[in-house]
Amino acid sequence: MAELLTADAIRLEAAAASAEDAIRVTGGVLVEVGAVAESYVDAMLAREQSVSTYMGEGFAIPHGTVESKDTVQRNALSFVRFPDGVDWNGHDVRVAIGIAAVGDDHIGILSKLAMILVDPDQAKQLREASDADAVLALLQPSEGEEIS
Repeated sequence: MAELLTADAIRLEAAAASAEDAIRVTGGVLVEVGAVAESYVDAMLAREQSVSTYMGEGFAIPHGTVESKDTVQRNALSFVRFPDGVDWNGHDVRVAIGIAAVGDDHIGILSKLAMILVDPDQAKQLREASDADAVLALLQPSEGEEIS
């Protein structure tokens, strides 16, 4: 997962008035780093309307629809922290991790993120990371574990 997230795609002091705003910010980072076309952000919003991307532990993982795959230039993640929280359909979200994936690659990425987020301690450390290097270190695979 480390190769999917780079320091330039990490924002630790974002603000959003709603889940929609948070998705726009999170998707906007993917656009900024050249992972997706701007239209991908609309697909992320469409996905959220059909299925919530709230994952628990204060995290949401917004991503586009199947139909938006042709707007993805490369697999990538964005990591956006909202210190004041965002109301995500009744859930308090502190971090949104945007996913851009070619083909069905998002399934593996979602699975790997879910494995990290089911550990409350790891989730807490990610929510409270003080800089981009800390976020990147927390998302590094454990010794002997391979993440692609």
